[in-house]
Amino acid sequence: MPMFIPESLLNKEKEHVEGFAPEVAWVTMGGSEQLTERLCVRPTSETLFCEHYANIIRSYRDLPKLYNQWCSVVRWEKTTRPFLRSREFLWQEGHTMHATAEEAQEETLRMLEIYANFFEGDLGMPVLRGRKTDKEKFAGAEATYTVEALMHDGKALQGGTTHNFGDGFARAFDIKYLDRDNQLKYCHQTSWGVSTRIIGGIIMTHGDDSGLVLPPAVAPIQVVIIPVQMHKEGVLEAAEALRARLSKFCRVKLDASDNSPGWKFSEYEMKGVPLRLEIGPRDIENGQCVLVRRDNREKLFVSQDDLEAVIPETLEALRAALYEKALENRRNRTWDATDLDTLVDLANNRSGYIRAMWCGELACEEKLKEVADVTSRCMPFGEEPIGDTCVCCGKPAKSLVYWGKAY
Repeated sequence: MPMFIPESLLNKEKEHVEGFAPEVAWVTMGGSEQLTERLCVRPTSETLFCEHYANIIRSYRDLPKLYNQWCSVVRWEKTTRPFLRSREFLWQEGHTMHATAEEAQEETLRMLEIYANFFEGDLGMPVLRGRKTDKEKFAGAEATYTVEALMHDGKALQGGTTHNFGDGFARAFDIKYLDRDNQLKYCHQTSWGVSTRIIGGIIMTHGDDSGLVLPPAVAPIQVVIIPVQMHKEGVLEAAEALRARLSKFCRVKLDASDNSPGWKFSEYEMKGVPLRLEIGPRDIENGQCVLVRRDNREKLFVSQDDLEAVIPETLEALRAALYEKALENRRNRTWDATDLDTLVDLANNRSGYIRAMWCGELACEEKLKEVADVTSRCMPFGEEPIGDTCVCCGKPAKSLVYWGKAY
């Protein structure tokens, strides 16, 4: 889809435009000439896809429409943070159109679960699944759902979001289809996305003072082979033979540079390589090698005959350990508050999530931001209430909310 969006196209969906207005970057000049219409530098692509949908959807047979794209977008952030909040960032965004509200909702929640499984299964990052409050939902959406992660310092990070737009955009762009009953009906729309913010999340969830700790699924190098005393006869040849074997089932690198083994150990620890395999003259003699885990630096003396079994098992054990460590961090930094004084005290003196009941009123959500500097992270799925009154005003509560300070 194009990078530039004409202002007239963006203005077709009022709520969407108002939500993004503070973050939009505008192009007003083309070369040395003033443009007759301002062009928005794409902050997201809903309006572009809607213009496309309006031209191609005619019948129920055309639905659903399922699109995915990787692109860069621009949002004029007042305060930037590397990886987490930059003005230009790369992301994956999905856009779909459906015949019914039920199908759109099903797609919205399906993608949320795909994101959650990716974070937990591949990245070793436990996440909360839930719905955003109306204040925090995506501009123009009927409902926004989120996977929320907690960093090692107790701050929250929105990992990925999915949005159900209902038929709001369809009405604004007049996107209709002829249904089986021969009636014209409006389509129902979703979108969803994750960005390079994930990289920052990996760093801040698993990293330590020695550098990165990468989950095996996304590590460019899963195993690095370090020959010890490689000037000795047969060491380099044995290391190369191991590299050839391991390359059949994992991403492996042999470092045969002139740097010392100690220098290489530090270098690949900093880069977060999950496993280091050391081999020297004595190892060759004993038919073994040394495996060192990046997360806990545990050393394993492994028979060379067993590497095809041991390395995958060790990579999975490392992933599981990263997940459990992050989950334990979340458990230790999750607090309950049933009154405002407790919530403010926790926000000022503890880090992490605060679980508290909420009446659903915007005024209370804004007051908590004012007095405790916390924002609503999500209304979680499947958790029991911890009371029946709002933590802020004392009126009957409607939802359990996770509150926290976020990047």
